[in-house]
Amino acid sequence: MNKKDLEFLKALTEAPSPSGFEAPAARILRERLASTADTVETNVLGSVHATLKGTGAAPSVMIAGHIDEVGMMVKYISDEGFISFEAIGGVDAAILPGTRVNVYATGDANASKGTETGCGALLRGVMGRKPIHLIDPDERKKVTSADKLFIDVGLDGKEAKRRIRIGDAITYGVGFEEFGDGYAVARAFDDKLGVWIAVRVLEEVKKAGRARCDVIAAGTVQEEIGLRGGVTSAYGVNPVIGISAEVGHATDYPDIDKRKHGEAVCGKGPIIARGPNINPLLFERLIDAAAKTKSTYQIGPEARATGTDANAIQLSRGGKVAGLVSIPLRYMHTPTEVLKLADLDHAIRILTRFVLDLDESADFIPR
Repeated sequence: MNKKDLEFLKALTEAPSPSGFEAPAARILRERLASTADTVETNVLGSVHATLKGTGAAPSVMIAGHIDEVGMMVKYISDEGFISFEAIGGVDAAILPGTRVNVYATGDANASKGTETGCGALLRGVMGRKPIHLIDPDERKKVTSADKLFIDVGLDGKEAKRRIRIGDAITYGVGFEEFGDGYAVARAFDDKLGVWIAVRVLEEVKKAGRARCDVIAAGTVQEEIGLRGGVTSAYGVNPVIGISAEVGHATDYPDIDKRKHGEAVCGKGPIIARGPNINPLLFERLIDAAAKTKSTYQIGPEARATGTDANAIQLSRGGKVAGLVSIPLRYMHTPTEVLKLADLDHAIRILTRFVLDLDESADFIPR
């Protein structure tokens, strides 16, 4: 992965974008796509659709990655300046105590206080809880629920209420970092890496002289709270084929039961989903594309509807040709999501080859 692409991935993951607050990530997406796509549009929900026109009449393809992340929202500010919050998406209360967070303040004093992010002025916060010395022995055995935690922003009550508004967004206060042997860690690989893949496929298809089909790179919103961007983008864009570029649960670390969750290993390539949510002919074409590009991949069994935009895509209008390509990810929905960067490159090669191989004779009706 070259430096420019790595910086793009870093910028996306670090842009604050809890569900409903995706504008900063969408802005980065539009800027990157402006020199590649023929058209870049943003719908009323905030999802971004970039289209590269095809040279023929092969069935259109939308590759979608959601740009929202799990986070929190300011619910109450005490007279002492401490913030109570509510989770946006699947936030695990067990990991919160002691973490640092970013509060994106939109109150009156923002102009001269904090770095502007497009989501509000950034204020550092600390997730507070009683120290272990002051917790009763029985209470120590339990996970402290989110409503018993609070955020300390280092301000008195009057100043906190002046600078922070009810409903302001909050994210984990960490960024992107490379470590180990080709690994990277960030708070929002789920699913900034998916839209990063979609953009890179669009760029590679254009570099190859375009495909015979229209290709749409979609950055969808509000996936974490109900696949809302996936539903509306699939309906509005109306592609023939829709592939969700996502994260999948890696099972290559301690205490994961592979008999229950299957095997998915960081560094062994993307996971190509197979099951009722996935068009079987599309699945076989993705496997064929992997073979042609000599890319490593893993098969992910999905026995029911997936919790991804692929589910929304499949059920749109009269039904779509749906697919799901995921990157194995450790520690999903935590501040320290971990992946192997090489897996992203394999996903790009597979999806690019799939798109370039499509022609007017492509048939995805199971027979």
